[in-house]
Amino acid sequence: MNYDAIIVGAGPAGIFAALELTGAGKKVLIVDKGQLIRERICPIMAGKADQCVNCPSCAVVSGWGGAGSASDGKLTITTGYGGNLEEYIGTAELERLMKAVDDRFVADGADPHLYEPSGQNVHDTIRRAAAKGIKVLPARIRHIGTDASREVLDAMYRSLRDKCDILMNTFVQDILVENGAAVGVVTSDGTEYRAADVIAAPGRDGASWLEGIVRRLKLPIASMPVDIGVRVEVPDSACEELTRDFYEVKCLYNTPTFDDRVRTFCMNPSGFVVSEFNRTHGLVTVNGHSLKNTKSHNTNFAVLVTKNFTRPFTDPIGYATHIARLANMLAGGGLLVQRLGDLRDGRRSTPDRIARGMIEQTGPAVPGDLSLVLPHRHMTDIVEFLDALNAIMPGVNQNDTLLYGVEIKLYSLRLELRNNLAVPNVKHLYMAGDGAGVSRGIIQAAASGLVAGRAVLGA
Repeated sequence: MNYDAIIVGAGPAGIFAALELTGAGKKVLIVDKGQLIRERICPIMAGKADQCVNCPSCAVVSGWGGAGSASDGKLTITTGYGGNLEEYIGTAELERLMKAVDDRFVADGADPHLYEPSGQNVHDTIRRAAAKGIKVLPARIRHIGTDASREVLDAMYRSLRDKCDILMNTFVQDILVENGAAVGVVTSDGTEYRAADVIAAPGRDGASWLEGIVRRLKLPIASMPVDIGVRVEVPDSACEELTRDFYEVKCLYNTPTFDDRVRTFCMNPSGFVVSEFNRTHGLVTVNGHSLKNTKSHNTNFAVLVTKNFTRPFTDPIGYATHIARLANMLAGGGLLVQRLGDLRDGRRSTPDRIARGMIEQTGPAVPGDLSLVLPHRHMTDIVEFLDALNAIMPGVNQNDTLLYGVEIKLYSLRLELRNNLAVPNVKHLYMAGDGAGVSRGIIQAAASGLVAGRAVLGA
């Protein structure tokens, strides 16, 4: 069972690393704890929140295509979005790689239409936002849709299945290291697979697994950021100008009270709020997606507060999951939802207050009080940001706006890596994708897979 390369993770980073390596004739093994894309069936994504079947590996966030395949299938083809890869390879090279990734998605069936913000409306929005201290980053976006992305990713699977070995529903217990070099992996049943090189690309759901590897191998950590916040749901009308002119907009804001960095993330026009089950930590978090063929009357997006921790603190993932677990505790094992007006008034939301509001709740959540979950600092940041956003999203800060909690991003350990994503103190080991803190989205994750694959090839 010897290979030229073993790839841990079948998300965008793993898939594109495999495409690069098999294209050069290398013998490759992909291992992933989840299921193939056509087998990733989740009642929650179909709006049946009470019918979760507790998959051994959550079908929403794990399996072929990674978490992005079930959360809108959106390609953001602009630097400054979706990670830190340009810090390793430079902006010009990242742009070339993103184009290569985008071309491959289109070749495999992605919608050829591209959203490219331009014109006077875009200029006016940026100007109004700047007056409130918000930095708006326009982006070129290709929206595939959660439903259509399944077909695209299945096409990629069919192109790879005859060129490399693929082990799904298989958990990698550890990375084998001998004499300071990665030599393979061992799975949970004790089977060893050997290779000349190993690429770890576990994605967000595998961030905790990767953290264990990092600590065991004493790999250097560059920083420990953590993103914690809520998912906001408003009528489409509140965001229609933005979604018309930008499709999705990334807004950055430094809050006046605490000077924290807050940002929008993953905007889903006419979309749906969904829950994600993290089996590793035994908790439920919130996310959102939009479909190509099925629409709601609401837009949802995340508001995330980013905190960078320094030593002696070394457990950002533990901090984030502790907050998420508090929300689950208060919600009886699921998500909380609260009207913004109730949050301001210091009272919990009730089913009656939400039912009387102007927003029909799309996500599976129990009315409650997020102030009992999120730290005061985070809640203050979120409310101040929503007030500022009202300048470009009229009505986003009105009383009936729904806040779902909590949303966390478990790519908290950002490793010290060489420019080719090689681990400095373990030879033949490379890290790629969201789990390693390199990327925060589909297209940069896929591009990081290309970087790692080319590094293995010596390109």
